[in-house]
Parts: sequence; structure tokens; C-alpha cells
Amino acid sequence: MKELIRSLVEAYGPSGSEGQVRELISAQVQGAATSVRTDALGNLIATVKGTGGGRRIMLAAHMDEIGLVASYVDEKGFVRFQPIGGVSTRTLVGGRVRFAGGLRGVIGAEQKDVGDLPRIDQLFIDVGARSRESCPVAVGDVACFDRPFVDLGERLVAKAFDDRIACAVLIQAMQELGETAHEVSFVFTVQEEVGLRGAQTAAYGVDAELGIAVDVTLTGDTPQARTMAVGLGAGPAIKVKDRGMLAHQGVRRWMERTAQAEGIPYQLEVLEAGTTDGMAMQTTRAGIPVGVLSIPSRYVHTPSEMVDYQDVLNSVRLLVALLKKPVEL
Repeated sequence: MKELIRSLVEAYGPSGSEGQVRELISAQVQGAATSVRTDALGNLIATVKGTGGGRRIMLAAHMDEIGLVASYVDEKGFVRFQPIGGVSTRTLVGGRVRFAGGLRGVIGAEQKDVGDLPRIDQLFIDVGARSRESCPVAVGDVACFDRPFVDLGERLVAKAFDDRIACAVLIQAMQELGETAHEVSFVFTVQEEVGLRGAQTAAYGVDAELGIAVDVTLTGDTPQARTMAVGLGAGPAIKVKDRGMLAHQGVRRWMERTAQAEGIPYQLEVLEAGTTDGMAMQTTRAGIPVGVLSIPSRYVHTPSEMVDYQDVLNSVRLLVALLKKPVEL
């Protein structure tokens, strides 16, 4: 599974520019899905029809990552930019970025107020140009962070585990699922980082009876971390609440019972900030019961996010177990 993860996390795919990721995923799911389609917004929807008598279930993981968009090129060829999604300037200075065509650049900062955290308007991308005319970047060009996948054994590091690791989990679960009574739509959504937009339209179109979003969550297991009862290596987390949603109690208890019955370690997640595609799924049309399966991740929204490989494998195990059996809420 690690090679699948590598291909996904190293791909280019900021919000609104998910095409490369969608092509990779589409190639992976063709043999396992009954049908595969792309909707008007760009969500990839791979459906497994099932044998009948079950529920219509929507699983969602978002393909997009945070990024930067060029907003101005000065006379010396330095590129000013704006964030796409939740980008923190704390992680930017000295970082590398990659544009859609493969062009790379380095993020620099104005040389004043040294020691202070720079504002976004004090940063720029240096692509090695000497003038505005020689700069290959135009206003509107979009960049992602440029970091290779790193395998530390049980711990993995990459620029885009949020949320490509969940995309990998959905792909692997689909390939391992086999026969199920449920009609399951595996939805790989777009534009989550800028407002859950893909999940909102996909959930309306799929019109499922029940939903599970799969995403990363923060941890409380690093030095002086914010108090949180989630850590790497202790199993996937089952969401209780976050800033945007309260998980459906029936779905949450069903997920807990299944994990217990299968001997899968799990944690309970109460997230202080942030939300997931689950919020959009929960409130679309007349609303549906929704739960969230969260993969613990350190350093979320930085160029070096970290997950535990056993947590990833156990997330696959739990999803497959949930989809194999009747839903009991």
C-alpha cells in the first residue's frame, strides 16, 4: 500500500486543480467499482452496487491540498501570492513549491522585522527569474508544496496526507471489500480546503442514506501539544465532534461496536478547530446520519505531515468491516 500512498501524496493537486490526483485514483478503482464518473465540479464518484438489501452509503475523502496562487509578479520577477486554504506563514519561509507544469520555486521573505512572524504580503516565490518579462509564472498560476514522501518504517511523512492518506484508505478498502449488500459510493471530493464545496454537491447528487467522511485529525502527543486524547499508533479515531459538526450518535456507536468486535484499536476524537466533508454530507438535502473516521496526523497543514502506518491499515480494516455487515444504528 505504501507505493499507492507515495503516488498520491507526491501528486500535484491544490484546491481547484485536482485533475492529476483524480486521474491516479480513477486508474486504481476501475477494476473494483461497478461504475466510475466525474461530476460537474470534479468529484470522482466510484460506485459499488452491491448485492441488494443494504443501505445507500456515501464515503468521502478529499483529493485537494492547500496551496498558493500567484497574485502579482514584480519588476524583478519575484512572485507575490495568496493562500488557497489554511496556509500558515509559520511554515512557509524557505519552503519549496511546484507549479502545475513542474516549475519549482523557493519561498522568501522581505528582509525587515527579522524575527517576527511574516505576514502573507511580506512573502514571495523566487523561481530564479531576473525580471517580470523573464518570469514563467503568470497571475493565477497555482502551486503546491514540494516535498518527497518519506518512509520512516512505521511512521510516514508527506506534504499532502491531508487528505490523500484517506483517498488511499478508500481505494484499498474498495479493492479489499469483495461482496457487500450495500450500494457504496466512494467519493473523492474536490475543494474541501476552501469550504467543503465538492462534498456538498456530491452528497446532493449521490443522495445516500448514510455517510462516513474519512479525513485526518490532529494529535495531542507531541511536546507541549494542545490537550487532545488522540495520538499516533493508537488506532484510527472515531469522531465525536469538531467545530462544524456533531457526529450522529448512532453512526458513532455502530463504528465503535464494529471496531470492538473486530479487535481493531480505536480512539475517540473531540477536535477543537476545523471540520470535514462530514459536515457538508450531514446537512445536504434533508440531511443524513454521518460519522467520521479520522486518521491521526502530526503537523497538519505543513509541508511535512506525519501518520502512523498501522493506523492507516487499521482504518482500512474498519471500513471494510463496516461495509461487510448490516448497518445497525
